[in-house]
Amino acid sequence: MAEFTDDFDGPGLDRTVWMPYYLPHWSSRATSAAAFDVRDSLVRLTIPVDQGLWCADVHSPSLRVSGIQSGHLDGQQPFVDAQRVAEPQAELRGWLPSEGLFEVRARMGLSPRSMASVWMVGFEDAPERCGEICVFEIFGDSGSADGATYEVGQGVHPFRDPSLTDDFAAPPRTIDIGEHHVFGAERTRGRTVFSIDGEIVRTVDQAPDYPLQVMIGVFDFPEREGPDDHEPWLEVDWVRGPSGRYKVSATV
Repeated sequence: MAEFTDDFDGPGLDRTVWMPYYLPHWSSRATSAAAFDVRDSLVRLTIPVDQGLWCADVHSPSLRVSGIQSGHLDGQQPFVDAQRVAEPQAELRGWLPSEGLFEVRARMGLSPRSMASVWMVGFEDAPERCGEICVFEIFGDSGSADGATYEVGQGVHPFRDPSLTDDFAAPPRTIDIGEHHVFGAERTRGRTVFSIDGEIVRTVDQAPDYPLQVMIGVFDFPEREGPDDHEPWLEVDWVRGPSGRYKVSATV
């Protein structure tokens, strides 16, 4: 199967593949824009201390985020009942990986009130096709006192997909999150196998069987305890995986 790779070697983000906004249809491009830089063959996402809230007065708890995503369809990932699109966006089918091994090489700097994650989630060309494969999710406050271990979350979330059940775990693992690691999720029919640095760490006997898009983000939760002056960051060296079953339909 043909493989897609982005090693972020270009002069900027490939806008035919990535949208540098986090679910902008629920707020606006202005309030969901990522703070990011593409340099030294990587993309670095940060949350400056003066960055505003995402979906202020709507999302609870309060949240700040810098994220990029490889697909977009208005109405994706609602978080309140009967939610209405606030600012319509162009559809993007930049990279919707098909079944196979997805990997990302990343490192991060987090405070006790921040989190970084890479996940694949349904494109939602039908509302129930919304399940998620969480490739990794790490909260800064899950680290041990000496910073030698962190809880690394991996698994499947159904959201509104009746064909899936929640199967997610975040066991402590010996890992230096400030150094690069390769996180993987191999999706086959009815199974997802998760790995870290090439070692299989868990298997889930289910998998979404529809197009997924890639989401990469760093998050800050201002209501949690932690330093106000810390700027969490997430660096991605490269991502790779099977080419999608869809071609680019828009440039954003």
